[in-house]
Amino acid sequence: MAVPEKLTQTLDLLGSVPDRTERIQLLIDIAGRFEEVPPRLAQRPFPEEAQVPACESEAYVFPEPRPDGTLDFHFAVENPQGISAKAMAVILDDTLSGAPLEQVAEVPTDIVYKVFGRELSMGKSMGLMGMVGMVANLAKKRVEGTA
Repeated sequence: MAVPEKLTQTLDLLGSVPDRTERIQLLIDIAGRFEEVPPRLAQRPFPEEAQVPACESEAYVFPEPRPDGTLDFHFAVENPQGISAKAMAVILDDTLSGAPLEQVAEVPTDIVYKVFGRELSMGKSMGLMGMVGMVANLAKKRVEGTA
């Protein structure tokens, strides 16, 4: 099963920026578009079950059903310095919200390396992969009717 087209396009765009400094600036710009989860969905203190495991930036994921059966994905990032987590949240929201759930459920966690490269610390990589995995798992549960 293919990943959602918007995600493929975003990964291709990031891959077309080979200069590390330019890619970092692009990701900082993306992180600047981060919008926290709307208060109608969640408020502090956020529920433990929404917290991304192993994420150093204390990220949370909140799915919101759409009328068409797909999901919108909203995020909270508690670390104000969590630029990578915020950039990943924007990318996941932009590319996976409203996408077919069967495709979202198949998104591999290693897209983190396609977005950020391999220079990230182990801890940061694990947290970002945790964000991707949590979104995919939420979609999978919805498809299976267990969410």
